[in-house]
Amino acid sequence: MSVAWIDLPPPAHLPLADGRIAYHDTGGAGPLVVLLHGGGVDRRMWARQLGPLSRRHRVLVPDARGHGASSTPLGPFRPHEDVARLLDHVNAGPAALVGLSMGAGTAVDTALDHPELVSRVVVCGAGTSAARFSDPWTLSVLAEWERTQRELDAPGWIEAFLRFVAGPHRADSEVDRQVLDEVRLMVTDTLAHHLPSDPATARPHQVFGDDPWARLPGLTAPLLGLVGELDSTDHVELVARAVRAVPHGELVTLPGTAHYPSMERPDQFTEAVLRFLDLDLTG
Repeated sequence: MSVAWIDLPPPAHLPLADGRIAYHDTGGAGPLVVLLHGGGVDRRMWARQLGPLSRRHRVLVPDARGHGASSTPLGPFRPHEDVARLLDHVNAGPAALVGLSMGAGTAVDTALDHPELVSRVVVCGAGTSAARFSDPWTLSVLAEWERTQRELDAPGWIEAFLRFVAGPHRADSEVDRQVLDEVRLMVTDTLAHHLPSDPATARPHQVFGDDPWARLPGLTAPLLGLVGELDSTDHVELVARAVRAVPHGELVTLPGTAHYPSMERPDQFTEAVLRFLDLDLTG
């Protein structure tokens, strides 16, 4: 299996009192961009963005706790505070935060609690860390997750997770095989290295602050929302809702892709991000 990120160098590490954050730091002296991955996958999902972005920006790509080469959390933790610690550690910023799904929520939380650290925000696949789902397709996937977890069916859980790659409007055969393979491998690594074998075991959980939806109108950083046109109704609406809520928001739809446009349509995704980063928003 050929994967785009096979040649990524080993990560650096930010030590924490109860673990560590792994991260990749590349690029030159340009403005800082931080790429925040989705749940279940890891920093390797951004491999296709590293080259184009690092030619004009310094790019920081961490693994969230419980993912990739970062440590498994030992207790409750706040993902956005880990981002703030990392920015302090590298002594850089303010930064543009680009987040997909779980990473989108982390980006918004960071911008709300630490506005001095964030210059711009790009969200894809989610609007905040307080996601609520209602469309039948998404609920059916979540129900399959719960069933396979109860039954200790790791392969079944992975297959349910992979449904988000194609989304509700395509079959797997219509998705680039390499993208499916990469997501499968990252999710398998997450299960192997960060989750207990017994689903009844209590796991440290992410802790979020006050309702981010209520706080979004106070977001000072401009926000770009990116959606894959083939993503679920819930995920598309979560991004659109965030764009509507903020003082300076823009919505862009990327064709021919669902929940992972950065992997399926990397040129279009990166072009949209770079255009937003280069916009003069002072007028």
